[in-house]
Amino acid sequence: MSTPHNKAEKGQIAKTVIMPGDPRRSKFITDTFLENPVLVNDVRGVQGYTGTYQGKPVTVMASGMGMPSIGIYSYELYKEYDVENIIRVGSAGSYIPELKIFDVVLATGAWSESSFAYTQSGDTQKIQAASEQLNEAIRKSAAEQGIKLYEGIIHSSDVFYRESSDYLKEVVDVNHCCCVEMESFALFHNAKVLGKNAACLLTISDSFVAPEITTPEEREQKFTDMMKVALGTL
Repeated sequence: MSTPHNKAEKGQIAKTVIMPGDPRRSKFITDTFLENPVLVNDVRGVQGYTGTYQGKPVTVMASGMGMPSIGIYSYELYKEYDVENIIRVGSAGSYIPELKIFDVVLATGAWSESSFAYTQSGDTQKIQAASEQLNEAIRKSAAEQGIKLYEGIIHSSDVFYRESSDYLKEVVDVNHCCCVEMESFALFHNAKVLGKNAACLLTISDSFVAPEITTPEEREQKFTDMMKVALGTL
C-alpha cells in the first residue's frame, strides 16, 4: 500500500535503503551503480529507485532537506515498507581543521538542539546513536575498498543560516561535534523507536575553519566514496 508521500507498493522497496537528501543525487547513484533500476516513487519529486548492486537488492531514495522531511520518509519506510536498514549519504560542513573537503565521515551519533525526538516520543536525549551493527558493516566495507573514514559525533541542526556564531563553542568544545548536517538526529531516533538500523555517511562539502567549498555539481556527482562504502554493506 502507498502512503501520502510514497506511491510504492509493499514489496517494491528493498530491506536496505541508501538515502541521500538530494533527489538528483538519488538519480546519480542509481544511474552510476544500480543494475536494472525501477522508479518506484516520485511523489513531490522525491525519487526512489529499486534495483540491485552486485546482485543484491537495494533501494535508493531521497529524503529531502531537514529533520521533518527525513523524519517522514524514514518513518514510513521502516513502519509501512518493512525496511530494516537506512544509510544516509549526505554532505556536511567541517567544524575542525582535520576534516578536509571530500573527506568521508561515519557518524557514531548525532547531537542536536532539535525538539524532534522529544516531540515524536518524549525522548530527551540530546545525542541519538547510530546502529553499531550497521556501522560495523560500513567499517568493513570501507576497509575492503581502501577508503578512509573519520568517525565521530556530528551536529544535526534545524537552522542553516544563523545570525550569530556563538553556538559553535557549545557544539564543538562542549559536545565535540566534528561537522554539521541537518537530518541524522531524526533518522537515528526513528530507527531507535521502531527497532530498526540507521547509519550516516557524510562527505565534507565546505568548512567553518577553512575557505574550501565544493560546487553544486561536485556535491551531486563527486561524493562517490561514501556511496561505494554504503553500497558495499549489502
